[in-house]
Amino acid sequence: MKKRLTFWLLQVLIALDQLINAMLFFGWADETISARSWRQREKWQWRIARRVIDRLFALLGDSNHCQSAFESEVQRRQLPDALR
Repeated sequence: MKKRLTFWLLQVLIALDQLINAMLFFGWADETISARSWRQREKWQWRIARRVIDRLFALLGDSNHCQSAFESEVQRRQLPDALR
């Protein structure tokens, strides 16, 4: 039960992240802020966002979070096996 709840909570957090990216930053609907920060890392504002996000996630042991998020999007790992 705890594993299902954790999975559900992660899905909700990702959905909120994507909603914020789409609504506030006029981004793609299926892209997280982290993935976008890596994809657009050459632009100064996204470079700053990437550094902040990576530092926050480094506290959780994921110092390359934005790159990992981008690669996950490219490989479509967020989707169930049936949709890949």
